[in-house]
Amino acid sequence: MAIPERFSNLPEYAFPRLRALLSGIQPGLAAGEAPVVLTIGEPRHPMPDFLAEVMAANMGGFAKYPANEGTPGLLSAIGDWLGSRYGLDVAPDRIMALNGTREGLFNAALALCPERKKGQRPAILIPNPFYQVYAVAAAAVQAEPIFVPATPETGNLPDYTALPPDLLDRTAIAYLCSPANPQGAIADRDYLEQLIALADRHDFVIFADECYSEIWRDAPPPGALAVATEMGLANRVVIFNSLSKRSNLPGLRSGFVAGSAASMAQIRRLRAYAGAPLSLPAQAVSEAAWRDESHVAASRALYQQKYRIADRVLGNVPGYRPIQGGFFLWLPVEDGEEAARTLWARAGIQVLPGAYLSREVDGHNPGRGFIRVALVADADATEPALQRLRAVLYDETTGGEG
Repeated sequence: MAIPERFSNLPEYAFPRLRALLSGIQPGLAAGEAPVVLTIGEPRHPMPDFLAEVMAANMGGFAKYPANEGTPGLLSAIGDWLGSRYGLDVAPDRIMALNGTREGLFNAALALCPERKKGQRPAILIPNPFYQVYAVAAAAVQAEPIFVPATPETGNLPDYTALPPDLLDRTAIAYLCSPANPQGAIADRDYLEQLIALADRHDFVIFADECYSEIWRDAPPPGALAVATEMGLANRVVIFNSLSKRSNLPGLRSGFVAGSAASMAQIRRLRAYAGAPLSLPAQAVSEAAWRDESHVAASRALYQQKYRIADRVLGNVPGYRPIQGGFFLWLPVEDGEEAARTLWARAGIQVLPGAYLSREVDGHNPGRGFIRVALVADADATEPALQRLRAVLYDETTGGEG
């Protein structure tokens, strides 16, 4: 059977790679200790307490085909949230519900990436390291993926403005994640303004992945669509957000995409043929979640508590950078795979090697010297886990790496 070449260079996904890496290693645990899994970004804070009641009241919706773009109530709730959070006035036809933002981040590329740009193969800009759906979307549309370093030297955000003009001229899409997964950096207003102006100058669209927008340290991050709207360039940005991180509902698979009328018309048109709409009960729960901020504030306070724990335990580790947003620590090590094996063997802690979230470019993988640590457990479990991690990897008295 012939298979498509366009996916032939995709590496194995991060979590199967991690399982293979740790296979055969017995976790090093003291009596009474349990393994600690800090690999996957699956929130474990309490779900909204109204979820069951709303779901139960809408169970009859499972007997009906759901609205593909989103029910009027859900689109209105999302629009109202965009208004209260960013001061935006976004009409319902410029919003679409998603079955998780991964769907949207992939399908939007199918809808908006042209076959040719300036008579050439289009390019799609991707921060490196990155959320892996960006690369598979580029492969699906047969665009050239351009992996742009997002390292401590660039503030852990990609410096797209430094790319050659001829490359930017054939760029169709630039992905940006803020707060960044995995580094926890935030694109401030100046950064966004420069990127949006660059997109307008070279005629490309920014796909702003803002799934971690409601988890932050000091102040809410600016939104790309809000900044673009203030600049009169809303057509240059498409945003994606989700209830997975904001509301601790990863299993609901509920998010949204919003952008200009022209962009959304194309995205909606494709989804009419190929989309997987949310069930009506799930849309009802989503509507209630977007209309409530109390559970979001309570969850954010728990993350901020864990930021302080991480700062206290790891703050004097050379190269440590405090999380600005999201819930991942991006910790410097000599080698991420070796650190992951060592932590599992000596402390029973699972973390993700940074190289599994990055691609090698010119012989260098910018994630190789890092591990990603998900601060998703509660504070009582987080502090001793980070103390054990520090003892193994950084405290010289224990023979660690640091």
